[in-house]
Amino acid sequence: MCLHSVQKWAVSFGKQLTALSARYSGAQLLQKKYKDIEGTVKMEEVDGKELVQQFAEEMEEMLGRKMKSVKRLAEAAEEADLYHDYNDTLEFEYYNSMLINKVDEDGNPLSLGGAFPLEQNEHFNKLPVNVQMSNIQVPTNVYNRDTDIVNGVYMSEVLDDVFIENFQKDPTLTWQYFGSAAGFFRLYPGIQWIPDDNGVVTFDCRNRNWYIQAATSPKDVVIVVDVSGSMKGLRLTIAKHTINTILDTLGENDFVNIIAYSDYVRYVEPCFKGTLVQADLDNREHFKILVDELHVKGEGKVTKAMKESFKILNEATAMGQGSLCNQAIMLITDGAMEGFEGVFEEFNWPDKRVRVFTYLIGREMTFAENVKWIACNNKGYYTHVSTLADVQENVMEYLHVLSRPMVINHDHDIIWTEAYMDSVLFNTQAQNLLLMTSVAMPVFSKKKETLSHGILLGVVGTDVALKELMRLALRYKLGVHGYAFLITNNGYILSHPDLRPLYKEGKKLKPKPNYNSVDLSEVEWEDTDALLRTPMVKGETGTFTLDIRASVDKGLRVMFLRNKYFYTVIKETPFSLGIVLTEGFGNYMFLGNVSIEEGLHDLNGPDLTISSEWTYCETDIDPAHRKLNQLEAVLQYLTGKEPDLECDALLLSQTLFDAVVTAPMEAYWTALMLNSSGIDDGVETAFLGTRSGLMRVQRYAGIENRLSASFLTSSDKENLFTLDQFPLWYRRAAEYPAGQFVYYMPRQDSRAGRIVISTTTVTVTVGKKTAIAAGRMKFNFPFHAFCE
Repeated sequence: MCLHSVQKWAVSFGKQLTALSARYSGAQLLQKKYKDIEGTVKMEEVDGKELVQQFAEEMEEMLGRKMKSVKRLAEAAEEADLYHDYNDTLEFEYYNSMLINKVDEDGNPLSLGGAFPLEQNEHFNKLPVNVQMSNIQVPTNVYNRDTDIVNGVYMSEVLDDVFIENFQKDPTLTWQYFGSAAGFFRLYPGIQWIPDDNGVVTFDCRNRNWYIQAATSPKDVVIVVDVSGSMKGLRLTIAKHTINTILDTLGENDFVNIIAYSDYVRYVEPCFKGTLVQADLDNREHFKILVDELHVKGEGKVTKAMKESFKILNEATAMGQGSLCNQAIMLITDGAMEGFEGVFEEFNWPDKRVRVFTYLIGREMTFAENVKWIACNNKGYYTHVSTLADVQENVMEYLHVLSRPMVINHDHDIIWTEAYMDSVLFNTQAQNLLLMTSVAMPVFSKKKETLSHGILLGVVGTDVALKELMRLALRYKLGVHGYAFLITNNGYILSHPDLRPLYKEGKKLKPKPNYNSVDLSEVEWEDTDALLRTPMVKGETGTFTLDIRASVDKGLRVMFLRNKYFYTVIKETPFSLGIVLTEGFGNYMFLGNVSIEEGLHDLNGPDLTISSEWTYCETDIDPAHRKLNQLEAVLQYLTGKEPDLECDALLLSQTLFDAVVTAPMEAYWTALMLNSSGIDDGVETAFLGTRSGLMRVQRYAGIENRLSASFLTSSDKENLFTLDQFPLWYRRAAEYPAGQFVYYMPRQDSRAGRIVISTTTVTVTVGKKTAIAAGRMKFNFPFHAFCE
């Protein structure tokens, strides 16, 4: 009796669900509307090879514009230095970004400050900026009136005209800058630099990855640290800080190991014995932890440690491993050492292929001549580090030495960085946590009298928001499960839908420790044979197919898909682009056509929106357009009010078509609202979405009566059309036959967990080719409506 009752309840429950789904979604009506126009539409097969090449060429063009801007800056800076006569007594007032718009106790502007107009700018994340000029940031540990600083700032004033000209030629440019070897940072547009809670600015442009990569070639570095008994106390603390600072100057293209010595030689990481490891973020942080655990003991015997270091570097060269470029040994000691000349005779002379940099730790100068001799006789550089405050400036000297061959040969190599968080530059709440890449180029002295000295003046660069780059991989062309991704030539991800670089700490989002060293194999984990990763790292072009299990709904559900991968290199960069098309509905897209007048009428509906993250019209070129949202821009363009807008003709055509075909749904849903019998208890929302990113939403319940208040709002990224993905309900429906409803409960929060979402597909068939009509009918209702 009990089982029979349960079966009856289940049948009744199923019938209620089906009836409600059919009634409030209006899916049958929309399927009929698309069926009626099947004879007028054109079905096209999506060509993945052609698509990936098209996207890559557009990205190459965009990144090429950034490289041209940087080249113009480098040329202007070198030309300005050529005609600048260094003046030891030069006095020059400049705008210091820390001091602008501030007054002293008497109300007078601070020296190096003064009135500096700032205005919020949509293009720069609504940050107050001055697009008419740049200003200067100087680290707290650098004297802002130092003669080198004042001369460099005065000389580089000419860059303002180039900054502005670049921005006019390419309005999509973001921050442009010149990082000086003297330590100052010229940034355009000018901003108010916000210090940390202690009133300190620790940002030093010379520590940034873009500066270091541009200033030097890839390098193999063995750090040799003295841990004998004489290195106790403050000396060991300074030595550890020196190691960590050296590690901070290394990047993905560098290779490193650390050896500690006293009576014997030991590797700080035994697993890395006899080899070099890539200096990526994970390895650098791992080394820092091990360095912090070093203790002193015994007598310092440097000879064995130096022999071991040369063996590591020689074996790397012989086996074609490491950077295959510069090689250096960093010797950190207090100078207490025995005879060592024989080591260099055996391993490094006469070619002196390995540079040796020495860091004398502590105030004692007894052994300074020995330490200096080692550096000077091995094409290195000697520095004396007596306090913790000395570490930063002294470590940076090795970069200038390694840059000299580039300077003398005038190798203006352009570099691109790995992904990093934009917020690391500016300590301000106005900055969003955006993933960026930077393009940079070294600036050299061209003066004849110093040409043979190889003087690096600094590095110029600009940032590129990866989100803006990925807009060029048009989402609507990739289909419901398709996506695009970018990786570096080291296999690290620049952009991928499954890259989640942030975590939540309280109410704040913070970058994960290794967010910019996530390997492609970690997200495309079913590529176990590296059939995707290996050719992409090599910069090859190709395609292959893979059966995968894709997680959705924050990893709580799995879909089984057959993906086709297409990949190619982006020329003139170290990046490779990949796109994924899913077999089935991902193979085709249909094209409809309606008049602009007809489409405009239905595009103005109050229930209609389009994706805010897709680019229907380019609003970032003309400053006057930057305050327009995408729907406003489309309407302004189509009505002829803004004919100069650059818009995607194909996407606009499809959007207008979808607007016309789905327009009857507004009347259908409204009729249900006005029906005398009323709305069934608990039914909250009906909505649809199309491949063009168009959505129509009908709220059956007011916000005060909705359990799912955030559903389909701007914060509900999981259920909207974004750069990375189609909505969850769209993707889930796509895996089932048209007309068959899928029911699931979202996992957003405890209250929304009581909501049931019903979703189904609407398709278009031309001949034997079927595509999702870019239309889904869904509605949601509280689960308790069936359980009372």
